Amino acid sequence: MPFDVEAIRGDFPILDRTVGQFPLAYLDSANSSQKPQVVVETIDDHYLNHYANVARAMHTLGAEATEAYEGARSRLARFIGAAGPQEIVFTKNASEALNLCAHTLGSSLQAGDEIVVSVMEHHSNIVPWQLLCERTGAVLRWFEVTPDGRLDLDKAAADNLINERTKIVSIAWVSNVLGTVNPVRQIADQAHAVGATMIADGSQGVPQMTTDVSELGVDLLAFTGHKMVGPTGIGVLWGRYGLLEKLPPFLGGGEMIEVVRMTGSTFAPPPARFEAGTPPIVQAVGLAAAADYLDTISMAAIADHEQAITGYALAELQQIEGLTILGPTELDSQGRPVDRGGAVSFALQGRYGQIHPHDIAQMLDARGVAVRGGHHCARPLHEAYGIQSSTRASFYLYTTRGEIDQLVDALTYTKKFFDK
Repeated sequence: MPFDVEAIRGDFPILDRTVGQFPLAYLDSANSSQKPQVVVETIDDHYLNHYANVARAMHTLGAEATEAYEGARSRLARFIGAAGPQEIVFTKNASEALNLCAHTLGSSLQAGDEIVVSVMEHHSNIVPWQLLCERTGAVLRWFEVTPDGRLDLDKAAADNLINERTKIVSIAWVSNVLGTVNPVRQIADQAHAVGATMIADGSQGVPQMTTDVSELGVDLLAFTGHKMVGPTGIGVLWGRYGLLEKLPPFLGGGEMIEVVRMTGSTFAPPPARFEAGTPPIVQAVGLAAAADYLDTISMAAIADHEQAITGYALAELQQIEGLTILGPTELDSQGRPVDRGGAVSFALQGRYGQIHPHDIAQMLDARGVAVRGGHHCARPLHEAYGIQSSTRASFYLYTTRGEIDQLVDALTYTKKFFDK
């Protein structure tokens, strides 16, 4: 079926809103996506008609809830091409999934071992590794970035960044600031060549692109539900089962155990080993509905639409005097961005200096355009470019060219206002 953005927008009632006298142009999907009605209705139905705790209650509602929860696990496994549901661990978000990686993999680290990340990472893929280094004496190293917003692979090779001391490499698949699509498979091959474990933060990649974990070549992949038209409070950690079953527990509690005695405990196999306590049951059910929704439209079609919209936005934004885009700006012969996802961060220079992103965001909001201003949980990246913060517009399956035009008009108005 042809991609029909107007029909898709009809599935998202919030997009019919106005802000003041302007139609809402929601350009903050890299922060959190909007939810289609079918996801909200699925969540409502489960709470109203099927709710009970899972894997505990020996009654009809308990059986229905357990079936729905484990069915969601199977659905997410299919969505990312996992070998089976036993490789899917539900967490509360991608941050918790990455912390799970750091705590469990860290149990085998020694002083002098090295962990490799990049300057473009979200704080969730920096801070857990810093804490791990503090606990173990391991050393944190990182990829620098080039002026055009890509990982500096040449410098990394010259510095022997990934070497025999490297034990863990953790890289964003797609940057939440620059939009850069990183060569995860290439880096994974380098990591595996020295025996290191490769992790990808897929928070921006999984919602935007067809995902096949075998093609990515990673050992662990973290992503979150609320960026892929699913509910908040649910994240996913995928891991190769052979690796998961070697890792120790992350949190202790109910359902992650095998046998508990006062003298010690044994633990359940994955994924239960990593899901202590009552899990995000209804959130998982909602996330499965989100995966159904995205696959019904087709992830390939969604990716194609997002590339077209992003290419249009890059071309139009660069017509604004004083606006500088962070990250790759190259377009191919069809006007599609090269190695870039649907988040575009920029700085705007006015007559009297750089206009603060918070001022830009407020001015745009007054004209119906929702964007994000700040360092986007990526302060080291902004420091690398010598700026304090930026403004980010981000797009998704429901974004239209008309909304990009509304953004450009609002930015033009903002610049004229501050240039007075």
